[in-house]
Amino acid sequence: MNWRLLYNMTHRDNVDPVSSLKFVTLLVALIPELLFLGAGVKLQDNGYDGLLIAINPQVSEDQNLIPNIKEMITEASFYLFNATKRRVFFRNIKILIPATWKANNYSKVKQELYEKANVIVTDWYGAHGDDPYTLQYRGCGKEGKYIHFTSNFLLNDDLTAGYGPRGRVFAHEWAHLRWGLFDEYNDEKPFYINGQNQVKVTRCSSDIAGIFVCEKGPCPQENCIISKLFKEGCMFIYNSTQNATASIMFMQSLSSVVEFCNARTHNQEAPNLQNQMCSLRSAWDVIRDSADFNHSLPMNGTELPPPPMFSLIQPGDKVVCLVLDVSSKMAEANRLLRLQQAVEFYLMQIVETHTFVGIVSFNSKGEIRAQLHQINSDDDRKLLVAHLPMTVSAEAETSVCSGLKKGFEVVEKLNGKAYGSVMILVTNGDDEHIDNCLLTALSSGSTIHSIAMGSSVVENLEELSRRTGGLKFFVPDKSNSNSMIDAFSRISSGTGDIFQQCIQLESTGENVKPHHQLKNTVTMDDSVGNDTIFLVAWQISGPPEILLFDPNGRKYYTNNFITNPALQTARLYIPGTAEPGLWTYTLNNTHHSLQALKMTVTSRASSSAMPPATVEAFVERDSTHFPHPVMIYANVRKGIYPILNATVTATIEPEAADPIVLKLFDNGAGADIIKNDGIYSRYFFSLAVNGRYSFKVHVSHSPSISSLAYSIPGSRAMYIPGYIANGNIQMNAPRKSAGRSEEEQKWGISQVSSGGSFSVLGVPAGPHPDVFPPCKITDLQAVKVEDEVTLSWTAPGEDYDQGQANSYEIRISKSLQNIQDDFNNAILVNTSKLNPQQAGTKEVFTFSPKLFTNGPDHQPDGETQESHRIYVAIRAIDKNSLKSVISNIAQASLFISPNSSPILTRDHLILKGVLTAMGSIGIICLTIVVTHCTLNRKKRADKKENGTKLI
Repeated sequence: MNWRLLYNMTHRDNVDPVSSLKFVTLLVALIPELLFLGAGVKLQDNGYDGLLIAINPQVSEDQNLIPNIKEMITEASFYLFNATKRRVFFRNIKILIPATWKANNYSKVKQELYEKANVIVTDWYGAHGDDPYTLQYRGCGKEGKYIHFTSNFLLNDDLTAGYGPRGRVFAHEWAHLRWGLFDEYNDEKPFYINGQNQVKVTRCSSDIAGIFVCEKGPCPQENCIISKLFKEGCMFIYNSTQNATASIMFMQSLSSVVEFCNARTHNQEAPNLQNQMCSLRSAWDVIRDSADFNHSLPMNGTELPPPPMFSLIQPGDKVVCLVLDVSSKMAEANRLLRLQQAVEFYLMQIVETHTFVGIVSFNSKGEIRAQLHQINSDDDRKLLVAHLPMTVSAEAETSVCSGLKKGFEVVEKLNGKAYGSVMILVTNGDDEHIDNCLLTALSSGSTIHSIAMGSSVVENLEELSRRTGGLKFFVPDKSNSNSMIDAFSRISSGTGDIFQQCIQLESTGENVKPHHQLKNTVTMDDSVGNDTIFLVAWQISGPPEILLFDPNGRKYYTNNFITNPALQTARLYIPGTAEPGLWTYTLNNTHHSLQALKMTVTSRASSSAMPPATVEAFVERDSTHFPHPVMIYANVRKGIYPILNATVTATIEPEAADPIVLKLFDNGAGADIIKNDGIYSRYFFSLAVNGRYSFKVHVSHSPSISSLAYSIPGSRAMYIPGYIANGNIQMNAPRKSAGRSEEEQKWGISQVSSGGSFSVLGVPAGPHPDVFPPCKITDLQAVKVEDEVTLSWTAPGEDYDQGQANSYEIRISKSLQNIQDDFNNAILVNTSKLNPQQAGTKEVFTFSPKLFTNGPDHQPDGETQESHRIYVAIRAIDKNSLKSVISNIAQASLFISPNSSPILTRDHLILKGVLTAMGSIGIICLTIVVTHCTLNRKKRADKKENGTKLI
């Protein structure tokens, strides 16, 4: 297909809408693969298309890695097809080969980026070595972020003894990623007390059998349980041969396990994440409610699906084209100056060495300003800066399609196609014809990052980025906003090589009064420091007075900075590796008028041996309709380790309102699903105006606070320590531990990352009534304490997770189905003395369920009269009677069955031993006393007898 012809046909202004629609419909019908370009994984006719597996550039080339990945996905495809009752399989998979590997006739990358991969393969090891895991940041039934494998897991066949066949492991992780399932085991709570007061192993289904094993072999249960805790050296080992067929989310390694737990086999009592996150629903229940199942039917017949088809793709040269708007509207609000400042910074600092860069400008027509030029030195960078537009045109009209057409023309001169190239499109115009080049952009193989300046940009600009896998940014018309530089700082090559990428440490801007100053500190941790730049920008007059202190007290002044009067920037390059610690800067406004001053600091990794800390900011959806909130996230890590206890704040800038600062939390409550997973979250609902909102995240971390997590929390396939085979214990090799050393965190962390933009619609004009309820409680827990039940949860707010709710409504039932389906008619608990605390506070409430348990509530199906379980749920109510969504459902076992023996605690065992010992001693003492008395009596009789004879 001639894509230039396609562009000309779709770009003609005189084509009526009906004809255009017919043409697009025909085109899509003729070229079905366009449906999947830039669309992620799609399910069509029971087959998944578009799955992207990316190998990190730091992974060494190994000829066995690709075949093993193919074998894993093929096995997983057939395994999942049967487990889902002929519903889904994998059809088309792309494997992204890093550019660091030798070229081997691989296909060229189009819009596939490492950052967008569904599965990543790295050489970074967690505390548990090669555990495969899935990063889940949303709730039950919601898609996760990615699946992670180590290259060693994919290459070392010995590991299959502990994890099971790789295809089964992938099926387990896919269920996390695609369907939002959670694990059915629990390393922290490997056993629990059931409704009959029996010790049960945390598992699903309960039919999976095994035995307790002590240090020297099999042992009875009571030898392993002391005070309801596992004795050190004890474990539960499963039989290698089982009859149970479920569940994949518990132990996919068992050969008999071929399905997910369903309503019949699901273990609702087990204290695992699946029960907590999904309110005791079975895995199969959640899968059946997924979009995949709602839009598909089981395949007919008995034949298996075809094996997956694999495409091996590899990035070529890194190619970037800047497509810059120079229409007359760029003269408004200093837009051109802010664009020049940001692009100069991008060219001098952000874009990676060896990248080919071209420059195009446009108004109603496009113009090539610089053909592709490879960056190999600072001189190359300066040459490109010299080609930046310095003035705007007199023409107000803009044609984004004309600019993109010239951009494609520039990049195609290198290899004949635009495959794998990047367009950075900056515009402030209201071009109504962007749709005319949407298919051209989609089929070009180029990724388009869009930056909208001002409020007049048409709404469908972002569709170019959305469909090509690019990022979307918005820059408000505010003199003190640093959003433009933040946007360019966020745009990377997308290769996944964080050792080469620029890391933003600081971004701030203020309107500084005359003879006042902007002062702050930046933390340079020891994982960064190479290629460090301090950039100062201003809007009017000359530069401010600059004073910069490094951690050793060395001073840098204005004359140490390289000043560019035309672009109104001053730049300081720190040679070598910048000193770790606190850098303090002061910008003094020496002028007689208000001055917008900005400071940006970027750096790169200090060593290839230690991954730097990274921050990725993103939203759940890039558009919302009032009053639905926006979920803001920040993924804060060092390698694969989550960084804990950081101070994370989001700064949100609307089109026409003041910035809002919002603190994000990693506390497992409110918008945050899993505690201490390194993903900080918050609801944002201060939706003051319609339009675009820009946001960035700032992360700081004190060196005195524990930072890195010891392990990767969340969802991962279980490693099996051993099996019982033919009555013999067969232990696997000990689980590999790659735990980090307890290195002292001397310097702390300081980083900034732009999250791009999102759009808000439907905000009413003027004041509006309260429409924001308290957020859902997701961490409700219930524990039996003697004759009472103690509940604990994190307090929600008056509005989602902010403020203080007015009251709580707690209800209980003996029937899970009753409380799930008819919460309003479950039994109400008296909470008149329970006053909600501030959002984020831990709440504790104790009540006695005696009256309830003696009530007439019927037994749920499948439970015996000896089972004394209750189910509890809660919701918060605000002062305007708006109610939260019902919480997760917790459960508690109340009474000991009269027909079952209570579990012996350690105290009971000690008392029993003492009493037994005392009894034994008593018997011995009594025997001695009786024997002694008998002998004495006999002696006295003998003496009497002897005495008579003598007389």
